[in-house]
Amino acid sequence: MDSPASQHPDVALCLRYLRLMEARDLEAARRLLAPGFFMVFPGDRRMTALAELVAGSAARYRFVVKTFAETDTGTDRLGRPVVIVSGTLAGEWPDGVPFSGIRYCDRFVLQDGRILEQHVWNDLAEAMRAAGR
Repeated sequence: MDSPASQHPDVALCLRYLRLMEARDLEAARRLLAPGFFMVFPGDRRMTALAELVAGSAARYRFVVKTFAETDTGTDRLGRPVVIVSGTLAGEWPDGVPFSGIRYCDRFVLQDGRILEQHVWNDLAEAMRAAGR
């Protein structure tokens, strides 16, 4: 499931956060966030609260899980740690029909050992159109 890179503490933090979000353990996930946290989703949808994401996703899918294919680490132009996680999404549309194989890429920026930014790219909208949703 997780690559050897997941042993890197920054990668482990981000993978833990993603699994907590899948489980909808928002309080535990929130504890991994830095002050000033924000996330950006396709369409430049910006959010600062995890509950916003859950509420906004309800019309798109019942649940989603991520398969981790690759991880990478680096730093941004300010010298902050960056973690990139990519793979595929699977889950159920609101009517219970399953989906899988949808590509995603998450880019995290860390600060003081916590997640400051999450930038998300995925093919969910294209998959929804292809499925007639």
